[in-house]
Amino acid sequence: MSKEKTISNLRVTLIFITTVVLILILFLTAMNIGGLKTSPAKLFGGLFIRYDKDAAVIFELRFPRIVVALLGGALMAVAGVLMQAVMKNPLADPGIIGIGSGAAFFAILVTALFPSLAVFMPVFSFLGGLLAFAIVYTLAWKGGEISAIRLILVGIAVNAVFTGLYQAFDQMTGGRNVNAARVISANISLKTWNDVKILAVYALIGLLLCILAAKKCNLLSLSDQTLHSLGVRVGRTKITVSVISVLLASAFTAVVGTVGFLGLIVPHIARLLVGSDHKRLIPYSVLLGAFIFLLADTVGRTIAYPYEISASVIMAVVGGPAFIILLKRSRRIYG
Repeated sequence: MSKEKTISNLRVTLIFITTVVLILILFLTAMNIGGLKTSPAKLFGGLFIRYDKDAAVIFELRFPRIVVALLGGALMAVAGVLMQAVMKNPLADPGIIGIGSGAAFFAILVTALFPSLAVFMPVFSFLGGLLAFAIVYTLAWKGGEISAIRLILVGIAVNAVFTGLYQAFDQMTGGRNVNAARVISANISLKTWNDVKILAVYALIGLLLCILAAKKCNLLSLSDQTLHSLGVRVGRTKITVSVISVLLASAFTAVVGTVGFLGLIVPHIARLLVGSDHKRLIPYSVLLGAFIFLLADTVGRTIAYPYEISASVIMAVVGGPAFIILLKRSRRIYG
């Protein structure tokens, strides 16, 4: 192994370790934001040694929110990585190109008409996300390839349509649909351990599939012509990776709500830190996505205390300017 490669591996390992430490620090910080505070030692003792009322309250009310933020951030970040690999476009984000809004519309529609099926909301979200992706992919296809400018324009249009549909449906029902309100606001303040369980199931399935798809993502960085010459079934590979991405984004939308730019910003930062090899990029995006979304939620809880600003609003404020910067720097948009 060359000296340069050894240094590179050590650097990446250090980045992974640093990010894990930052997540732990942020976790402890988020745990103590609010009127009720406790030390890590007291919390540990109250949970595992002797019952403590403060520890029990924090565990039941704050821990689910924190875990949902961590899992949700990981899911959406990796969904963005996969979508960008398929589209070969650094501006492809499940939230921007309409997958999130399509998933939200189906989840709201089905659970409003059939409340008994609310437990299957992620499944219906997945179907809506697939429909939105199919529309965007079909309309953005031009001359045998995905046109970057058409992808963004069609995605924005599809996102606007589905957003308008689920907001109209919510207003038609008088805003009384709890599931609709939860999805639209993307407020995770009232999440419970049941939400954690649902999200954890889809996270486990989706992230395991992502690890298996890392090699396919690396192959997709090559031109379609090269892949064909290597005997790779390009269409099947793209569909497989796309379905995994939609699954992750839809599970996120069903439990957390619609959040933009998370799947756009995290992959770019991750590539700058660990490179474009998806065997490193996907695991690191899991960590970085978890950290950034929990950070957004923690900032929203802090800057206007005792009031709260939704993490989706924080992401929009930060993500909007970031999207503009990336748009200006992307030569493919003008090519």
